[in-house]
Amino acid sequence: MKLQEYRRKRNFRQTAEPSPSARAKAGGSIFVVQKHAARRLHYDFRLEIDGVLKSWAVPKEPSFDPSVKRLAVEVEDHPLAYADFEGDIPKGNYGAGHVDCYDRGVWSAEGDVDQQLRKGHLHFTLHGKRLKGSWHLVRGHRKERQPSWFLIKAHDRYSVEEGGEPPSTPTAGKSAKKVAGKKTAAKTAAKTARPRRASTARRSSLATLAKQAAALPGARKAAIAAEFFAPELCRLVEQPPRGESWLHEVKWDGYRLLAAIADGEVTLWSRNRIAWTGRVPAIVHALEMLGLDSARLDGELIAIRHGHSDFGTLQQVLSGESRAPLMYALFDLIHLQGHDLSRVPLRQRKELLQRLLAAAPDTQAQLLFSAHHVGGGERMMGLAEQWKVEGIVSKAADSPYRGGRGDDWRKAKLMESDEFAVVGYTPGKGTREGFGSLLLGRPNAKGGWDFAGRVGTGFGAQQLREIATQLRRHVRKSPPVERDTIDPLLRNATWVAPAVVVEVYFRGYGNHGLLRQPSLKAVRLDKGIGDLGQGDRPAVSTRQRGDKAPARRRISSAKEPAMVTITHPERVIYADLGITKQDVADYYQAVMKSFLPGVAGRPVSVLRCPEGTAGDCFFQKHMMQGLHHVRGARLKEQRGASAIYLCPHDAEAVLELVQFGAIEFHPWGALANDPDHADLMVFDLDPAPDVKWPRVVAAARLVRKLLGQVGLQSFLRVTGGKGLHVVVPLRPACAWPAVKGFAHAFADALARAWPDEFIAQASKSRREGLIFVDYLRNARGSTSIASYSLRARKGAPVAVPVRWEELGKLKGGDAFDIRTAVQRLKRLRKDPWEGFGEIEQGVEDIDAGLLSM
Repeated sequence: MKLQEYRRKRNFRQTAEPSPSARAKAGGSIFVVQKHAARRLHYDFRLEIDGVLKSWAVPKEPSFDPSVKRLAVEVEDHPLAYADFEGDIPKGNYGAGHVDCYDRGVWSAEGDVDQQLRKGHLHFTLHGKRLKGSWHLVRGHRKERQPSWFLIKAHDRYSVEEGGEPPSTPTAGKSAKKVAGKKTAAKTAAKTARPRRASTARRSSLATLAKQAAALPGARKAAIAAEFFAPELCRLVEQPPRGESWLHEVKWDGYRLLAAIADGEVTLWSRNRIAWTGRVPAIVHALEMLGLDSARLDGELIAIRHGHSDFGTLQQVLSGESRAPLMYALFDLIHLQGHDLSRVPLRQRKELLQRLLAAAPDTQAQLLFSAHHVGGGERMMGLAEQWKVEGIVSKAADSPYRGGRGDDWRKAKLMESDEFAVVGYTPGKGTREGFGSLLLGRPNAKGGWDFAGRVGTGFGAQQLREIATQLRRHVRKSPPVERDTIDPLLRNATWVAPAVVVEVYFRGYGNHGLLRQPSLKAVRLDKGIGDLGQGDRPAVSTRQRGDKAPARRRISSAKEPAMVTITHPERVIYADLGITKQDVADYYQAVMKSFLPGVAGRPVSVLRCPEGTAGDCFFQKHMMQGLHHVRGARLKEQRGASAIYLCPHDAEAVLELVQFGAIEFHPWGALANDPDHADLMVFDLDPAPDVKWPRVVAAARLVRKLLGQVGLQSFLRVTGGKGLHVVVPLRPACAWPAVKGFAHAFADALARAWPDEFIAQASKSRREGLIFVDYLRNARGSTSIASYSLRARKGAPVAVPVRWEELGKLKGGDAFDIRTAVQRLKRLRKDPWEGFGEIEQGVEDIDAGLLSM
């Protein structure tokens, strides 16, 4: 089902339910269950899948008893914004009655979700406040207009037998009194009491753990901030150390993740100081459920496949291609409840960590204690081979936690792997698409690159196409590696600038220091060529006797752009022009130098159209799972709570949002590091359909003139739609109340002075024949289209900044499109908004009502 059915059933002039185009607060594998007191009380169960909420109506409350099958009737898809809807649907409208949020959270599933739904059996995991653990949706056999499914709890630690008490849950929605009898109210009261006891028990447990932490040798009182801390790193060795003074752990196949908690707020970081808090909401939620005031934890983010951590599956989950469950395998505790534990011996830190996790059973679906064996490193390697894991990590049992690479932590691999830069590729043979093999390079002592060999196995068909698409952007004529290290048979290969990093399995080095039997492990989107260095090399080489050891050193050049894979590049985005997803990515790459200054460092809402502009599009402003390059900005919202907003800082972040289906970019008029002060003001001149273009041109010139009378210099932008933006830079930035007050007064003054031309009210019924002066974009949290942003409209128009002198030559607000905007940039000799960032002007002391109009 598409959102057309949702739209057909509702009159949005009468109901407060969100329209299909409404902006959604949520994103990233959310689920929501809404208690709906319609003609009959029922529960609407919704899963975020492919940009919408797949929905089922469940007549009775979900049961934790696996023997109970709850009927779940499939209904129309709902927009993501519906996840935040609560309130009354008026009588006479579809679904009339009261709606409350019964539960919400995130969900995960192994395998292809779409395929499971087609087959009629979806097995998934819920991470909510009420609903937790493993569940099934199974389709019934009867053929009906609205397919009937059954919602069934799976057997796990959250399930209960017939007549048993469900897990402790928070209170029901605020409409419980309206729709429940005394019996239901009594049950709700009982449920409400249980978490209070659990909360008290949790606080008592944390107090005990804090006392235990304070008593450990080397513990010190210390306050921390929710900021990055340097991780301890491993040295690669051939064999694990011997003796009882070493702890041996499984080497998890995932991403290193550091957690810092301060004042109860959780922040996550990669080993390279990249913020991850907004990318894995289920992990953040699990850490919040620990109830800690302050802590520092170290671990590995993993995805489970067939009972083992699998790096390829992890990358698929983070890119949105899979919904396998994510877990945070924790192996160290460096700070706890105001106590610095970095000098405490490792074995005692781990004992405390294990007790901390054991005292929080609700988090065990996402937080995993990384167990260890004391001594017996060789036996542990044998177990690792049985378990089919990559290897083991050995740690000095009595060592402190030291940031950086030392000798206390050592890793030994069953099959050696290392990371290399892609420096070229050979053509595919036969039916193989993309390329035949990747050519690999490693940094040498002279600051250049040596050829390390080729890898041609371990690739999937889709991976071949995606990597080839990325590499074509880095093609160069000459090889980047030293010519005397190149295999003579590869002189005619296609060479690329080192930018993409891959990790490769291999069995030592052969002649000339080339890899033996290499196969691809993964494309390392989390690493750049600056990460290729000596520190991760084995202390004893695994090359054959007499082979030349390949030279390695950390290069000092600046990190080159990381790879952003554009999946489904052939997908048509603009059907009227045949423009594909790859064309959209290429457009943003072409205009990036001019586009990026308007969005970098600002909270941004994006309009996502995963199926193209002819399909369903929706706004997203909050971070979502799977983003690698986009930074999140934690900002307070109107109700006092905080949320993590999208905040791109570089080209990779922009292209990653394009990969996630973003077409339009709408930034705030403020920077994320100063969200309460506007550094620009926008007047959107939005004409009614019957207003001719010359009137819009005259209106813009008048606005410029009147702003000039009060000393405000302004700039012009075509919106890619029907109208124009008059943009006023503010330097230094001004407080939002002053900006909004001036903009409102200015718009009202225009409408009073020229009532036959302007209107300052958003009411569409009164706008016929008039130009709406939209001042509402000048408020904290409001957005405007970015310069050089595409619009999700027929013809692929673009919002473009222009000089005032060009206004008379323009034919409309959509004068530029995806092709002509690029051509224009190539022709321009200077920026149409030259000087925009240097103008010093403000609005605090201007009374717009006194303008001579």
